[in-house]
Parts: sequence; structure tokens; C-alpha cells
Amino acid sequence: MGNPTILLTGGTGKTGRRIASQLKAEGRCGLVASRSGSSVYGHPGVCFDWYNKTNHADILEGIQAIYLVAPSHEIDSLKVMQPFIDLALDRGIRRFVLLSASLLEEGGPMMGAAHAYLKQHAPEWTVLRPTRFMQNFSEEFHMSSILDEGRIYSATFFGKVPFVDTYDIALVANAALTNPTPLNRDVIITGPEALSYAEVAQIIGGAIGHPVSHIRLSEDDFSQRLINLGMNENYAKALAMLDTLVARGYKVEITDEVEKITGKTPKSLDTFAREMRKIWLPD
Repeated sequence: MGNPTILLTGGTGKTGRRIASQLKAEGRCGLVASRSGSSVYGHPGVCFDWYNKTNHADILEGIQAIYLVAPSHEIDSLKVMQPFIDLALDRGIRRFVLLSASLLEEGGPMMGAAHAYLKQHAPEWTVLRPTRFMQNFSEEFHMSSILDEGRIYSATFFGKVPFVDTYDIALVANAALTNPTPLNRDVIITGPEALSYAEVAQIIGGAIGHPVSHIRLSEDDFSQRLINLGMNENYAKALAMLDTLVARGYKVEITDEVEKITGKTPKSLDTFAREMRKIWLPD
């Protein structure tokens, strides 16, 4: 397995595997931690479960920096993550990069508590707070309803979001993990424009050549839809609550962090939709 230096928890996920690709291109060594233990882009994989601590110490051998993705469908993220973070700190690991979200403030719910903990305890830290992923429309979540029904469901009503490409998030994460000087701050990562879900539906529909519509649900109806799709009830309610924040006009200001940190212009959803159009077209 060599001597990996950067540990990617959630390493097979939307952001993790894109970070792995960038590390490979730069000749850096990584260790991809996931439930499956799969190798990604030539980096070795290891089976990792936040709730099973038996191999956590072994996983941390030779690690210099950690990308932290909270356990899925978990409301109290810090309770589950803190023992692993503390173990890493005890092992002398200095740098941590946490994936959080733009709507989650420091000390708040879900990843907000882990944000505050890293700020207080980690010598070198970054908390990535991206807006919603463009890949939510092309990789699970909304993808199946677009394919099956030509519909996108949400409780956001007319609220707008500056959707961001996970590749751009990964660029910022890679810089935060590998740059000589740590950021030691949180980073709001956005795309270049704020769009409503109805506008997203129109853009995707235009890219694939047939209509896609946005179906507006109440917070309760949207959480029930997520539960019916197999999501944990508490987590479904938390996600639906975040949709309501968007609906009520909770604004995330568009930032220049992607360009400032990486030197690259973030991708627009129009460009993303054109690139992904084959994903939404029936066979």
C-alpha cells in the first residue's frame, strides 16, 4: 500500500473521487477510505466505517492530511466523527479539510458542530461550505426523477441557489489539502450564478431537447418523498428544512473563492448541462 499521505474519507463519493483524480495527476499519494474499500484512480482503497473503530488507527498510519466527509444520513455528525478526529490529532496529524455546506453555520446543526470543533482543535484546518452540487441532477438524488418523469422535486419554491460543480469543489479541496500554507478558515464555494430549481429544469430541458419541470412541494411533502425513497426520517426532515430556508430567501452570496484559490473560473450550470446531456437522454 506504500506510504499514503492524504486520506480521503468518502473517497468514492462525488467530491472524493475528483480529489483523487487531481492528486493522481499531480503525482501525490492518497488513500481512499470508503465502505466498499475500492481503489480510485490508482490510489489504494481501504474499508472505512465511521461507526467501526477497529481499523481506524491502522488507517491513520503515514497520513499527513485528511479530507473529512461526514457519515451519510447522520444528524449529529460530530458525535460520530470526533473520536476519529481526536485519534488523528493524537497521532500528530495537523491538517484537516471538512466538507460542510453553505447553509450550515459554524457551531450549527449537522456539520456545523464539526466545523467549530476543527477550528478549536486542529492546527491546520479548512471547512469547505459549497452550495448545492450540480451533480445532484446527474448522479442520484434528482437524476432518477429527471429520467423517469422529466421532473425535479423540491421544497425550494422560487428560492435561488448558486449551484456548483463538484469538480470545482475538489479543486479547492485539493489546494486546501496540499498547499504549503494552510487556509485556517471556512470557504463559501459557489457557482457563477444563482438559479431557481425551475430555471435549472429549463436549462436541463433545453440541453436534452424535451421539457423538464420543477414540482414545488411543501416541506412536509418533500421530506415524506425522501423517506419514501429510503432516506432516514430525521435526515430527510433536515434536508427538507434546508429547502425551506432557500424558499424563504436565505441568500448565499456568489463568491470568487474558486478563482481566488485555484486560478480557475467555476463552471456554469448551462455548460454543465450541455456536457452531461447524454446522462439524461433515454437509451
